Amino acid sequence: MQKNTFTILDFDQAMELARTDPAAFEEYRRNVIEALIARAAERNRQHLRCLQWRIDKERERASTPFAACIKLYRMMWESFAGERGLQDTLQNAHQTHHDVQLQRPKAKVISFPAAAASRSPSET
Repeated sequence: MQKNTFTILDFDQAMELARTDPAAFEEYRRNVIEALIARAAERNRQHLRCLQWRIDKERERASTPFAACIKLYRMMWESFAGERGLQDTLQNAHQTHHDVQLQRPKAKVISFPAAAASRSPSET
């Protein structure tokens, strides 16, 4: 298999590889994913690599390909509709900003006499 920069997943090629040479398919899949991550904005790459690692681990842990599919489906649904998911973020964008402003920590600043500040901990 040639090593070049993949820009688009060729579904027919991937399907043929999966059927005839599963090891080559996995290499192709990894190369396509890495190429897509490399094209992402620098600020997103680490997050995407972590997400891909999690996806790969879920696939490894699954007893069957179908079980992996169900687990990944649930992960996607949770990231959309779960707590702090996309839907929640969009619906509460204004309120979240307002809540952050209200939740700023507040503390009373107290001053210490200069003599107390100059003592070493062993003197107390």
